[in-house]
Parts: sequence; C-alpha cells; structure tokens
Amino acid sequence: MPGHFEPLPGGGAAVALDDVEISIIRSLAVQLLELIGPGPGEDAPSDPLAELFAEGPSEPPADPVLRRLFPDAYSDPEKAPDSPFDAEERRAHSSEFRRYTENDLRAGKRENALAVIRTLDALTSVAGDGGGAVLKLSPDESRQWLGSLNDLRLAIGARLEITDEDDTDLLFHLPEEDPRKPMVLAYLWLGGLQETLVSTLMP
Repeated sequence: MPGHFEPLPGGGAAVALDDVEISIIRSLAVQLLELIGPGPGEDAPSDPLAELFAEGPSEPPADPVLRRLFPDAYSDPEKAPDSPFDAEERRAHSSEFRRYTENDLRAGKRENALAVIRTLDALTSVAGDGGGAVLKLSPDESRQWLGSLNDLRLAIGARLEITDEDDTDLLFHLPEEDPRKPMVLAYLWLGGLQETLVSTLMP
C-alpha cells in the first residue's frame, strides 16, 4: 500500500487513500477505541475539579497491548534492580503515577482515535464514488493522526510480540500462508504512513 503523507501549504498534511486503505485504518481505529474502553458516562460528574483529582487504576493492565499503550512510568526493562527494595520502590512510584495519569492518557488516545474515524467518515461521505479520495488534515488533525498511528503500531506490535527491529525483519519474511502476515503488512504500512506524517510536521 504505497500511500504516504505530503505537507499542505500553510500546514497540515494530505494523503491519497483508496477504499481498502480507508476501511483498514477505520477498522483498526474502532478496535483501538474498543480496547481503550469508553469515556465517562453521561451520569458522570461534570465538575472539572473533581475530574482533575479522579483516580485511575494503580496496577498495570492485564492485556499485553494495553500494557504497551500504558507502560509503567518508573520501570526500566533493560536494567535489573540493584536490590529488591529498589524494585519495590519503583513499583510504588509507578502505581502512584498511573493512578493520577492513566485516565488522562486514555482520554487523549480515545480522542485521537475518534479524530481518525471522523476524518475518514467525512472523506467517505464527500468522495462517495468508491474510488478513494485525498485526505486533507489540518495541523491539529495531523497531530491526532500521528498519535493514533503510533498507538495502532504499538498495539499491533504487542500482538506480534515485536520488541526490536530484528523481530520486524523476521516477521517481514514470513511465508504468505502464515496467519500473522496480514498483521505484519499492516504494521509496516502504518509505519510508512507514520514516518511520512512526522516529516510533514517538522519545521
């Protein structure tokens, strides 16, 4: 899938997407929303101060994809703790940090995914001829897309158990009949979109 973003005059970015590409990205964004979970319900308090101090979860998610999207803030997987006390202290700090930040992080990721879905829906309603269209994003929409593309790649990478570039190279050479192949191709394609979108946002 050869689509790539190009900068628009005055800011923002544009990319030509066919119907299949639009469908894939939209479907992935919807799945990401379902994974992240719903926002506050209609009966939730609307007091901004109460929301500011609302506590989130203190433990890491059980799902490996959510753990990749919401990692511990004070853990360094490359460094073993000097002592059990160091590990316990890091866990306590991570738990406290997660309690007061994860709700906001989820809300931000949710808004980014919704922006992807809205812009694709608007594109489809304008095009309407089944041949795809050129998606044009404002600077703010471009940043939301960038955040969501990153989240989608993290999610797919977690499902594929990708931890470094060597894993990506090995997965790229999987035989066509391997059930992971479509997911690998989507991961690589989204990476290309992400990389070209980053370049459009650089001064």
